[in-house]
Amino acid sequence: MKNEKEKVIEWIKKYFEENGKNCKAVVGISGGTDSSVAAALCVAALGRENVIGVLMPKGMQHDIDYSKKLVEFLKIKHYEINVEKPVNDLKELISQQTGVNPDEFDAYKTNQPARIRMAVLYGISAIVGGRVANTCNLSEDFVGYSTKFGDAAGDFSPISDFTKTEVRKLGAELGLPEMFLKKVPEDGMSGKSDEEKLGFSYEVLDEYIRTGNISDLRIKEKIDYLHKINLHKILPMPSYKKGEK
Repeated sequence: MKNEKEKVIEWIKKYFEENGKNCKAVVGISGGTDSSVAAALCVAALGRENVIGVLMPKGMQHDIDYSKKLVEFLKIKHYEINVEKPVNDLKELISQQTGVNPDEFDAYKTNQPARIRMAVLYGISAIVGGRVANTCNLSEDFVGYSTKFGDAAGDFSPISDFTKTEVRKLGAELGLPEMFLKKVPEDGMSGKSDEEKLGFSYEVLDEYIRTGNISDLRIKEKIDYLHKINLHKILPMPSYKKGEK
């Protein structure tokens, strides 16, 4: 993983040389492992003065301290923009026109805040002259556990070829504190962990992705089904490929 770390850092440097020289990396900071590792990679590649973190709680975020401690640890400039009002305002406008409460539909309630957060990131990016980092990992992309035009969007994707397990190892190589690497993955909206929503663990998924081995055939069928129907969620963007030179 040490070699992969150096390769990703060089890849980010090259990307910015070719696609945004003198631009800043704009990273949405959730306090979770993925955004922490993506931000740390950008700092290592570009210098902390060229990385901007954006904290985007929706109302009261119970784990916002993780996000604050991450930007403090990396010593990067950051903004905190609460998305609760725009989320509620848009919901009200749609409700007035359709006559229904959009939050009654899980696809809306789960995904719309993520799309508003991405709009915030691109708004900041436009102001500072930036490139938005996609912070999805291979495990999430494999089963479509992301929001199209939300967290699945971005200008470049440094960790999309690493499983959740590998992202944690990558974070350790970057010297990130364990609190960011062992944090229970969650979407911050449903009140459930990723694994509770998916119905299987990242360890099982990652083993299946890398080796094809899985003991529970019911879980295998579910993973295969999710992989098949959700491939369209992966948006084209420059992405680091594990093992490339």
